[in-house]
Amino acid sequence: MPSLRVRYQTIEFGDTDIHVRTLRDRQQYADAEGVAEQLGISSASWPLFGVIWDSGKLLAHLMFDHEVQDLRILEVGCGIGLASLVLNHRLADITATDYHPEVEDFLIKNVKLNKDAVIPFVRTGWGDTDSGLGEFDLIIGSDLLYERDHVALLSGFIDQHARPHCQVIVVDPGRGLHARFSKIMVSLGYSHSQSKPANQDYMTQPFRGQILYYDR
Repeated sequence: MPSLRVRYQTIEFGDTDIHVRTLRDRQQYADAEGVAEQLGISSASWPLFGVIWDSGKLLAHLMFDHEVQDLRILEVGCGIGLASLVLNHRLADITATDYHPEVEDFLIKNVKLNKDAVIPFVRTGWGDTDSGLGEFDLIIGSDLLYERDHVALLSGFIDQHARPHCQVIVVDPGRGLHARFSKIMVSLGYSHSQSKPANQDYMTQPFRGQILYYDR
């Protein structure tokens, strides 16, 4: 099996540069030992973790300015984890999670590229009953609502790891499931609001989704 082809890029956040190693494109695939296949990750979806999506870029820019002092923060479904890398560079207390078996290796390498401290990472699924992660003050994610049956799993996973007072921020590109997700979150005791991003100067094309906020 041919080795993965990767690319290196630098993303600017004001005067701060974050260096990122990603897959070169969405045609890459490497699962020689069948680990991803055993986890139910198809060859078509395998490379999706390894590129930077507009939602992830937007979340990272939100986190560059977000108040983080004394907050324990969790990124759910982090993929390349650009928001986690930004928060980590800001010395925030950030933990990252994803289901994909290759995410941790990319995260480790990207932390080293930025000469920052190790980001705690746990590979876990949203249906896992005990991930050992504990509870958080702020839970973030981007482009998480892409399959109908994931809506209940994600809301349950978030609620499992939310402290009694918690904020949840999800950047959603508009795949049509956020209303169903918001209804469940409200039933769990969270208030809900949403907005368009105020600044999109760093985007290559207009972002047509929403920033979803949930507070408890």
